[in-house]
Order: sequence, then structure tokens, then C-alpha cells
Amino acid sequence: MAARCGRALAKVGYTFLDAPPSLRAGTGARLAAYRAYATGSTGSSGSSGARSGLALSARTAATGGGLLAAALLGAGLGLYHSVKRGQQRHFAQDKPAQAEGGAMKLVLYQYKTCPFCSKVRAFLDYHGLPYDIVEVNPVMRKEIKWSTYRKVPILMVDEDVQLNDSSVIISSLKSRLISTDKSMSEILSCYPELKSKNERGKEVVEYMNKYWLMLNEADALRLYPEKSVQKEEMKWRQWADDWLVHLISPNVYRTTDEALASFDYIVREGKFSSFEGFFAKYVGAAAMFIISKRLKSKHNLQEDVRQDLYKAVNDWISAIGKKRKFMGGDGPNLADLSVFGVLRVMEGLQAFDDMMSNTKVKHWYQRMERATQNHEGRK
Repeated sequence: MAARCGRALAKVGYTFLDAPPSLRAGTGARLAAYRAYATGSTGSSGSSGARSGLALSARTAATGGGLLAAALLGAGLGLYHSVKRGQQRHFAQDKPAQAEGGAMKLVLYQYKTCPFCSKVRAFLDYHGLPYDIVEVNPVMRKEIKWSTYRKVPILMVDEDVQLNDSSVIISSLKSRLISTDKSMSEILSCYPELKSKNERGKEVVEYMNKYWLMLNEADALRLYPEKSVQKEEMKWRQWADDWLVHLISPNVYRTTDEALASFDYIVREGKFSSFEGFFAKYVGAAAMFIISKRLKSKHNLQEDVRQDLYKAVNDWISAIGKKRKFMGGDGPNLADLSVFGVLRVMEGLQAFDDMMSNTKVKHWYQRMERATQNHEGRK
């Protein structure tokens, strides 16, 4: 039993190290996809058969890579609520919400403490979209055994369209809420896969256009009256995926005490036997303490990783400036929701308390909490 658990922990730990750098889609390809979408000529990929194959295919890219580790060995990142097993129903209010683009049945397969899954939840909550949650066991992953795509988040739309990658999920849903004349399959066809190999020779998949919204010219102009607004949103969404998320584990596992505190959450909130709880807490904490040092080196972080976290958060607040409540102005945009989703997985841990005390993020963060809890994006 101990050996089996040890192998699982080691596998999870090293999976985290596989996180690939984001692949940049060429401008020409983005414009071609946009033009095809706006004119309604998505080519062969736009046919119902091809779209169905794309939608149901699970051979798509992971959101940020290493999400298995972010959930199991990174589960203490933000387990500030009890882990809910099975399937749960989330309503914006007492009654199901009617989305701008019509009601959609949404089922989110997730790890509670995965920062990429947290991003998706932040988007859904802000827009008041009701959704079901299926909590996935990060070792066996039986809940997604039906899919050849073995990572989270996965969002199923109306039971037949599968969305993978947190940024693609957010971009395609936002596009659907605005472009009510387009089906989700049509929108999804504008986010094709790009396959490559990472530094360890493992095949990874990314998506083209994943920070772009697929809108016609009129809708794009209404949402982004100035091109600089769109560029700013896309820049900081990518920053959240490529940089901010990599600061989480090194900070929550910075010391042995912090690593133990993180895994104490798992043991208290999870379902463990006495032996499994002991093993998970102490062996898991030790493993992630060691792995966090490797992550610090991999991402060229300072000796005191808190300083990198403080700088990143303050850079974000400086970009918003003193005249705006959010980067989106009076209300959050997709960059606000992404950054908030990543940061909140640290709630309840020392790293989060230190961040709130030593940076200027507190007031923005509190505004984001209210905006998502009150579903202010429903308007």
C-alpha cells in the first residue's frame, strides 16, 4: 500500500514539472480563423460531422499542464471549503439563470484546488451561469474514464460538446454569450489544436486563438471600443497562465511547515484511513517541499519566492491603475476573472495572508469576491 501511494505521489509530482510554455499562435492564423468565423465559412471543420468530432474528441491540450499535481499535491493550495463529492448543482440564485445566449446545461469536471478550474468557476459564477460540478479523484480519475482526455478542467455543454483548456472554455463561452446566432460547436472550431513536444520529449497540445473572442465586427466594437482594451485583456490573461500560476506551488510549499499545513487540509477534508491520512500528510508534504524547490529553479524565482509573488501581484494592481476598479473598468473583464481565479486557490494558507498584508491587492480582491458572489456579470 505504501509503495503504491509512493508511486502515485511521485508520478503526480513529476507530472507537475511537465507544464509546457504557452505556444503563440501566429497572427495570420488568428485572423484567418476570425475571418472564417465572422463570415460563417468555417470550412470543413465547420461541418456538423467535423464539429462533432472536434467537440467530442478528448485528445486536446491540458490547461497549463500538470493539473494532476496541482490538485493532489497542490490540493492544499486553496481548500478553504470542504471537498464536495459526487455532483453538485450551482445556481446563481434560487432559480436557474437564463444566460444571455440562451440556457445551456453545463457540467464542470474539476479538481477543487486547481487554479485553472478556479478560473472557470470564477467566470461561471460572475456571469450567473448555473452549472454542475463533478469532483475528479486526482489519482484514479474514474470520473473522466469516459474521456481519452485525462486532464481537467473539462466542461460539457448540453451533454454533447466537450470544452478543454481553461482559457478556451472561457473564451468560447464568452463568445457564445454574445454571439447568440452561433452554436458552441461552430465557435469551438475556431480554436484548433497545435501539437508539439516539450523539453522532455513528451507530446503536448495547445490551442490557437485561445485568448481571442470569436465575435463579428459589431459585437467586437461594442465589447472593445478601443483595440488597446482588447490587447490589454489578452496580455494579462496569458500572463496569468504563463507566470502567475507558476508562483503558487513554490509559495504554498515554501517551508516544511507550510507544506504540512497545505496537506493538513487534504487529510482533514478528504476521506482517508488513519494510515492513508498519515502517509498523505507527511510523505506528500515532503515530496512537494522538494518539488517546489525544483519549480523555483525551473522558473528562475528568487531565493525568497514571496518576493516574486508580491512583485507579480503589485504589477497587476499597477496595470489596473488608480482610476479603475478593475482592469475591465467598472466591472471585471476576462483578465480580472483569470487573475482572481488563480490567486484565490491560496485562501486559508500562509502565502495568501502574507500576500494580502504585503501587497496592494486587498481592495481589488475584495471587489472581485463581491462581483463573483453577486453574479454581477449577469447584467
